[in-house]
Amino acid sequence: MLDYNKIVSKKAREMKPSGIRRFFDLAATMEDVITLGIGEPDFQTPWSIRRAAITALEKGKTFYTANSGLAKLREVISGYLKKTIHVEYNPADEIIVTVGGSEAIDLAIRAIVEPGDEVLVVEPSFVCYSPLVELCGGVAVPLITKRENLFRLTADELLAKITDKTKLLVLPYPNNPTGAVMRRDDLEKLAEVLKDTNVIVLSDEIYCELTYGGQKHVSIAEIPGMRERTLVVNGFSKSYAMTGWRLGYVSGPKEIIKHMLKIHQYGIMCSPTISQYAAIEAMENCEGDVRMMVEEYDRRRRFVVDGFNNLGLDCFEPEGAFYVFPCIKSLGMTSEEFCEELLQKKHVAVIPGNAFGDCGEGFIRVSYAYSLKHLKEALSRIREFIDEFNADEKS
Repeated sequence: MLDYNKIVSKKAREMKPSGIRRFFDLAATMEDVITLGIGEPDFQTPWSIRRAAITALEKGKTFYTANSGLAKLREVISGYLKKTIHVEYNPADEIIVTVGGSEAIDLAIRAIVEPGDEVLVVEPSFVCYSPLVELCGGVAVPLITKRENLFRLTADELLAKITDKTKLLVLPYPNNPTGAVMRRDDLEKLAEVLKDTNVIVLSDEIYCELTYGGQKHVSIAEIPGMRERTLVVNGFSKSYAMTGWRLGYVSGPKEIIKHMLKIHQYGIMCSPTISQYAAIEAMENCEGDVRMMVEEYDRRRRFVVDGFNNLGLDCFEPEGAFYVFPCIKSLGMTSEEFCEELLQKKHVAVIPGNAFGDCGEGFIRVSYAYSLKHLKEALSRIREFIDEFNADEKS
């Protein structure tokens, strides 16, 4: 009899499953579930993008591309970054097209982190960063952001955590799950802290197109002195409703990118060819589609924030992404208790805040990447749940 505990690596055994996935799996076993849990646009990929993919298929463009991606796509990405974050990257050796933003994050961490290195991870944040750091033998050090600071990382919080072992800072803004954004003056203060260190920044900007209230995304890479110490991760999943196409990219200094490319060569070879042709069309011709989606997300955002505040649950108003992060501490339940009971009693799936770091306890993440009809029904059921809970507490 094989002893699989001796076969599977210790790090893989100790890795915790995604706190998001557990609720998806539970909801999948039930009927009539309304989910507000998944971070995926409900829009179809714009037709011109799909048509570009169909055309590429019809023309037989189904072969491997260069390891770093189609030259044309890298040129388009370079132009996009120059236009939007005002930073120039050489498409020949400073950009890699990856399998989603997820692979770009993995490549960056594996290329930089060695056993014992400390990686500062802003929390609450998406679930992948710390496990990937730990797989490399690194130590993930949480940087806890606070509601009273609008979930922005402050220079003092950063300075307090930097040690001589600090190698990397993971800076994920606009933020999942809070919807927080960093302003230029916030980033300038972080840059001042970092300027005399050897710390590299992994700036996950996958939600950069999804900002509201007149706030435009600012990348830390565009702050003076930061380009040479920043890796910018982005992709097509969120902005262009292309989650299933699995395409992202990373840009940064060629002395780091060249080592990331080696890992990409051995582990992946190249990103999906058809998706790359589709992505060229997305970047060249779909700005109007993105604006339309952002306008609709903004309507949903305002509806959901008002909805939770009217329920008596303090809800931070997000300025980016498509999530809200309401506080449920007033109910006296843990995040997991709230989510499990809501799912069982009212068939509404949301994600417990502690899935995004221990500091997320007392919050829940709710995605508004759904129709207003869907959101209205979900909020109606949540109101029923809270009213019944409060009635039971009084009886």
